[in-house]
Amino acid sequence: MPPSPEPSSYALPVDADRLATLLQSVALGDRQALRGLYDLTATKLFGLALRITARRDWAEDVVQESFVSIWHHAGDYRPHLAAPMTWMTTIVRNRALDCLRRAAAARVSQTVELDDDLGEWLADDAAGPAELADASQQARALNRCLQRLEQSQRQAIVLAYLQDLSHAELAARLRAPLGTVKSWVRRGLERLRTCLEGAS
Repeated sequence: MPPSPEPSSYALPVDADRLATLLQSVALGDRQALRGLYDLTATKLFGLALRITARRDWAEDVVQESFVSIWHHAGDYRPHLAAPMTWMTTIVRNRALDCLRRAAAARVSQTVELDDDLGEWLADDAAGPAELADASQQARALNRCLQRLEQSQRQAIVLAYLQDLSHAELAARLRAPLGTVKSWVRRGLERLRTCLEGAS
């Protein structure tokens, strides 16, 4: 599969009947149909993956994995249940969320003294369709709430959960007493939780 193209806000709408026809051909093992499907939809699908993962390399992997899934499961597509683009964007969205969960799980397994509540939240695999559909919105809400924290709290939380630092490592990095760092993390998480509850 060629590299994912730049996301564009000027992408032309794609004819649903054409996509459905291509999916039928893909289900029969037509690789040219898969290439045609990719050419018509990759820009939009890559844009979706990038918005969810916020990382180009992850988004490229998500699109790659999604088209492998489309190749293997095109025969499962049912036109009366969803439009072709809706079916494909669901695959991409789920792959992107799986990518985020894998990254979160890796951070959880490597981070020492991880806050229990946040650890459970990151490790949650029980999200249903409504939660999956709202994931991108939730990510934006989390970012907004992070920006509202005091700088010391925000820095401590970001280092702890995005760079896999323990409280002791945080104290060394921030040149602050261990108790102070733990307080920053605890209070920051409390403020985050309150902010996110207000945004829900």
